Amino acid sequence: MAPPPPPPTATKYFWGDSPEPDEYYASLGLRHAEAYFQSPCGRLFTHSFHPLSAASDGDVKGVVFMSHGYGSDSSWMFQNIAISYARWGYAVFCADLLGHGRSDGVRGYLGDTEAVARAALSFFLSVRRSGAYASLPAFLFGESWAAPPPCSPTSAPRPTPADTWAVMPDKRMVGRSIRDPAKLRVIASNPRLYRGSPRVGTMRELARVTALLRESFGEVAAPFLVVHGTDDGVTSPEGSRMLYERPASEDKSLILYDGMYQSVIQGESDENRDRVLADMRAWIDERVRR
Repeated sequence: MAPPPPPPTATKYFWGDSPEPDEYYASLGLRHAEAYFQSPCGRLFTHSFHPLSAASDGDVKGVVFMSHGYGSDSSWMFQNIAISYARWGYAVFCADLLGHGRSDGVRGYLGDTEAVARAALSFFLSVRRSGAYASLPAFLFGESWAAPPPCSPTSAPRPTPADTWAVMPDKRMVGRSIRDPAKLRVIASNPRLYRGSPRVGTMRELARVTALLRESFGEVAAPFLVVHGTDDGVTSPEGSRMLYERPASEDKSLILYDGMYQSVIQGESDENRDRVLADMRAWIDERVRR
């Protein structure tokens, strides 16, 4: 098998070769930190973002825990999402999932998604239960496969195994997720983006978990918001509709963005991105006020 192609020429950071990180985050009114966390299943690389206006770590509206998508990490353009929430007054924590970015594990391998979830959850709970955040509203944010059940990689509500296999993640996935050509070039230049072929164990595990999650839709009782682009070429909007319709939650919202691809924040035009972020901000701020 030929080795995966090298990444396109990349800048030092996703925002360019300068300024350096501390200056960049300060210019946005944020304090940023990186650390490693030892989970029961392996070591995770983590980020945290806090508004500089906060007098202390706990002096924020709430705490948000974020997980990136398959093959990606939390250090490149995914940060833009975390930065947005932090600028709205939230403390934000992200972790590279096992097998991704700078965390432990075989690159791009998701043979045990329960271990991946357990590792991330152990980090999130360690923060959630700390003195600064224990009394604050807490939220989970997942992108693509790291989101809840709607991210089933299918084009029909109930696919056959062959249908599911045919559209599992592949090396063309990034191009089918990102609509804006300039942003596609930046995302493709991520030095930690997984560029290898999908591993068989990963494909089997995602198919298994997709079926398992669909059976559990009705158990979802927490408030949630699902956003999805109708022209998503990787995951089906039907899965998002299913998640909205089936759960017992009395506080659930679904927003479908006509013509947008999968990456409705990182990969769309600035105008579309701002529209999605405005909807997300309105949703989370309203839940904090309740």
